[in-house]
Amino acid sequence: MDAGSLNSSDKTQSRYPLQDQILHRRNSRENLDRFIPNRSAMDFDFAHYMLTEAKKGKENPAVSSPSREAYRKQLAETFNMNRTRILAFKNKPPTPVEAIPHEISSSVHVSKPAKPRRHIPQSSERTLDAPELVDDYYLNLLDWGSSNILAIALGNTVYLWDASDGSTTELLTVDDENGPVTSVSWAPDGRHIAVGLNNSDVQLWDSTANRQLRTLRGGHGSRVGSLAWNNHILTTGGMDSLIIDNDVRIRSHIVETYRGHHQEVCGLKWSASGQQLASGGNDNLLHIWDRSTASSNSPTQWLHRLEDHTAAVKALAWCPFQGNLLASGGGGGDRCIKFWNTHTGACLNSVDTGSQVCSLLWNKNERELLSSHGFTQNQLTLWKYPSMVKISELTGHTSRVLFMAQSPDGCTVASAAGDETLRFWNVFGTPEVAKPAPKTNPEPFAHLNRIR
Repeated sequence: MDAGSLNSSDKTQSRYPLQDQILHRRNSRENLDRFIPNRSAMDFDFAHYMLTEAKKGKENPAVSSPSREAYRKQLAETFNMNRTRILAFKNKPPTPVEAIPHEISSSVHVSKPAKPRRHIPQSSERTLDAPELVDDYYLNLLDWGSSNILAIALGNTVYLWDASDGSTTELLTVDDENGPVTSVSWAPDGRHIAVGLNNSDVQLWDSTANRQLRTLRGGHGSRVGSLAWNNHILTTGGMDSLIIDNDVRIRSHIVETYRGHHQEVCGLKWSASGQQLASGGNDNLLHIWDRSTASSNSPTQWLHRLEDHTAAVKALAWCPFQGNLLASGGGGGDRCIKFWNTHTGACLNSVDTGSQVCSLLWNKNERELLSSHGFTQNQLTLWKYPSMVKISELTGHTSRVLFMAQSPDGCTVASAAGDETLRFWNVFGTPEVAKPAPKTNPEPFAHLNRIR
């Protein structure tokens, strides 16, 4: 049984959606520890001698002769035993040694100072309640739009949280026959949003006017758990294993169908160029589709069919600084993050993370990748690319971290977990110091059909 499904009734009592959790913290001045002296600078042997042997000499003056006393003083002077202080609470700093003479060092070229290491807070900046969040690995219930508004589906309702002022509004609520909500995705304009439902419908909403524009029907036969925009094309993935391109501008919205998966499609991502589509499914398959080969007159053939994962492939992320680089993450039976050259289909690297990979996000400003995980730590892990050395692990969630979304400036990450909380992490830096995102390398000859 999934951790997020336990005691759900207890978690939702007296809780309101997207409200700050009150954390009781102790005053930093309370319960201060006692001062512990510097034990390495203490001479316990000398202390023992002064308490025993020296006392014997004073108690038996007959044993001590003038010559013996003179010898004792000389010995004490030699071994620095005339000091009066035994316990040292402060070490004297060593005398600095100039390794290079000043005359030489002044003529040596001074190298550029090293870039200061970015501080990564180990705790979330903010924690909001997210009652009734569906604990389902195959859904996609969180997205952050270009207008800096976060959309999250909680049960049958979609809420909008404005990151600029922290206000919350309810966008829509569907009835039990159609719900729950199974996916949400903002259009590139940051105003329109697509909402996938359990009954196979997809609704399009205008968030500014708070009204429904249309419902896309007839494409899928079961729930729509994944959504991806490519300009005016909304791509949908369903439990029926189908992937459908919908042109939202026209009445007959279905313009393309991709057939290749055998089970539920749980991951969908278009590349930045809009030329390649990555899809992952519960059948452990990862497909790369090329838009130039799409045809409404015949079934679209995949460009690459990648079978290296041994569990469901939900986590997908296109690299922002290399257009043909894709990262994918496997479920609990796989636990690996893999990197792909989508032009050739070659697997460039595979890293066993030790736990279920639920979501992946690239840092837009640095060569870093953030992953969210399930059992057993339910953590977020920041990796350095391409070495894949762990930079930091962020903990706080008590159940698997199913969903992640990135702020428009690329600095803050929101994570939602089966513990029914929404957390915000300042993991990618701050807007003040963030560099402009590197330009994505365009795919060569993208306008031409590729010969295979």
